[in-house]
Amino acid sequence: MFKIGEALVGSGNEVAHVDLMIGEKEGVVGEAFANGLTQLSKGHTPLLSVIRPNLPAKPYTLVVPKVTVAGMEDVEKIFGPAQAAVAKAIADSVEEEVIPPAKLDEWVVIVSVFIHPEAVDYRKIYQYNYGATKLALKRALTDYPNADKIRYDKDRAVHPIMGFKVSRLPDWNTPYLQIALDVPDIDRVKKVISQVPKSDKIILEAGTPLIKRYGVQVIKEIREVTKSDFVIADLKTLDVGQVEVDLSYDEGADAVVASGLAAPEVLDKFIYEAHRLGIYAIVDTMNVEDPVALVGELKDMPDILILHRCVDAEGRQEQRWHLIGELKKKNPKLMVAVAGGIDPHTAPEAIKQGADIIIVGRSITQSRDVEGSVRQFLDFMGGDIDLKRVHVE
Repeated sequence: MFKIGEALVGSGNEVAHVDLMIGEKEGVVGEAFANGLTQLSKGHTPLLSVIRPNLPAKPYTLVVPKVTVAGMEDVEKIFGPAQAAVAKAIADSVEEEVIPPAKLDEWVVIVSVFIHPEAVDYRKIYQYNYGATKLALKRALTDYPNADKIRYDKDRAVHPIMGFKVSRLPDWNTPYLQIALDVPDIDRVKKVISQVPKSDKIILEAGTPLIKRYGVQVIKEIREVTKSDFVIADLKTLDVGQVEVDLSYDEGADAVVASGLAAPEVLDKFIYEAHRLGIYAIVDTMNVEDPVALVGELKDMPDILILHRCVDAEGRQEQRWHLIGELKKKNPKLMVAVAGGIDPHTAPEAIKQGADIIIVGRSITQSRDVEGSVRQFLDFMGGDIDLKRVHVE
């Protein structure tokens, strides 16, 4: 048996973060246990957990400091409240039969503890590490988290140290509102962004005119005013797809757009590079005669296909929303976006036809009330991701 658990408990400098392994003495955990006791590292010397001197907890447990122990003050925190907390958590877990008593002499445990150099409250160090060790142990023995839990939380969670969310576009949260920032004036764009209400439904697009004026560096400027929003670089790439993907990626784009009029070889390289770097590949089918056939010609499917009626031909071209169903039937994982003269009156019909993303430009960016205009669309797109949910784990 080889089980792994993790837990974060508490706050402030005394916060406890525990990584834990548990398994048989005769297995890989036992081997790691023996190596830890015999192959010492300066500043990270492991020690057995003891309830008091001469009374170790069982299963035998090795406590490993994550942060370098630099002086006697650090030593006292490790050999005092941290060591005692881990030992008591192990002993109580045996009493509560989280650890089967029959396994007392068959298993060993390794607990890696985080003790902040500026932690001063021994009571809290003990309390937090005790709770974290018990929780990590229980999680290890119950194989927490399962796949459903990870899938549910991965696009909702914000890492507390990073401080912002790297947005993705989960299909269970559709439809989305993509705001096309086509105004070739970065100051105006920043002003528009500042008026856009915060929502998990919002996508920001660095439009083609904006990129043509400022280059892909404009994405970095957009990132200065919004760290968490999903940002698309609308390159409308026609050649050297790999190069343009790399340029946008380096500036912080979450997705890139190629023109469907590009040669299939260009689109294949474009999609490959985007997926290699972990960002979304989007193909815009403006003026493409048969979008369904185009997808079938590609080696790999893009993440998003745009059915786009160009601005200058709005009076002549019809929307092609009737293709959404066929595209999705043949490519179930493909997200379909629609663009071209969409307003709050026409957007609901596009969603009814199956559109995952509604792309809107002038109705929002040229509005005197940007926030109000955005909310007109959001009102029929459903609520945000767990708006009132607080992560307490």
